[in-house]
Amino acid sequence: MTTFHIAPVDHHITAALQHKIDNKTKPLGALGQLEGLALKIGRIQQTLTPTLSKPAMVIFAGDHGIAHEGVSPFPQEVTYQMVFNFLQGGAAINVFARQHNMDIRVVDAGVNFDFNGHPGLIHAKVAMGTKSFLHEAAMTQAECETAIEKGATIVKALHEQGCNVIGFGEMGIANTSAASVIMSLLCNIPLEQCIGRGTGLDDEGLIRKKVILAEAMIRHNRIEKTPLNVLSTFGGFEIAMMCGAMLQAAASGMVILADGFITTAALLVASGMYPAVLDYTIFTHQSNEQGHRLMLAHMKAVPLLDLGMRLGEGTGAAVAYPVIQAAVNFLNEMASFESAGVSNKA
Repeated sequence: MTTFHIAPVDHHITAALQHKIDNKTKPLGALGQLEGLALKIGRIQQTLTPTLSKPAMVIFAGDHGIAHEGVSPFPQEVTYQMVFNFLQGGAAINVFARQHNMDIRVVDAGVNFDFNGHPGLIHAKVAMGTKSFLHEAAMTQAECETAIEKGATIVKALHEQGCNVIGFGEMGIANTSAASVIMSLLCNIPLEQCIGRGTGLDDEGLIRKKVILAEAMIRHNRIEKTPLNVLSTFGGFEIAMMCGAMLQAAASGMVILADGFITTAALLVASGMYPAVLDYTIFTHQSNEQGHRLMLAHMKAVPLLDLGMRLGEGTGAAVAYPVIQAAVNFLNEMASFESAGVSNKA
């Protein structure tokens, strides 16, 4: 298992950053969350003049055996079809990433489809999808560790190319089921409060999803509830790979942009293993998927946006990116009272 060296962010620079923020030509605190963002990014980078370099969105795709149990209104084939849509530039994440000049990388973490070396796709497949955790563990611990390591390798390469701010997205039919169980076990929240409609289940479908996931939790109720065990028993290859990617991003001192429900479930696992990963994380938005609000509250996270989105793909992170840019820009470019010749309050 890869060991990550993630140091908690050094707070010695906090006073100098706060002084710089407070002496901009504005009332104290007038830029609200932007001020906290600027402070956080400055601390991550340990500088009074932070920069956002070569922003990237990495989309991990993987299939889930639990999809065959009827927990999603969409067939599993949609996963690989959406991967092609990402590669062709036609998905929502492509639109938003183009708008903000963010690089997109699409990763086959474990899709039940042979892409035959398709150019433009990062081929990191662990297996042709996970097993159905209604009947057995979704993956072996070895497979889970392999996925974590592959995610770390992808991010390490991006960092070496000059990227210092990275967002993560996912695609995988039935992955809200995996995330719901992970959330319930790691947050100690009743399963019923963690389950949402996913890709649009009707009332009958939602009831079925709750019954199946409850049965699955009973089947595996004797597992040790460590983050790694929960991930390997119920997770997806895309969730495990995201977990490794986040840990490597933090170890590399990068700014991490957490997206919605699935991405935050991966972060929940990552932070259970290495709590300091949260020092490097910006929570970009609150998903409209039922469990996300409670998951964010459990992590004491205040999301930047709440637009009622629940698409996944990293769309919330991409939409929030200009807000993050604004925080860095005001810190670097806005005049101080002294430089502008403006009188400060008495």
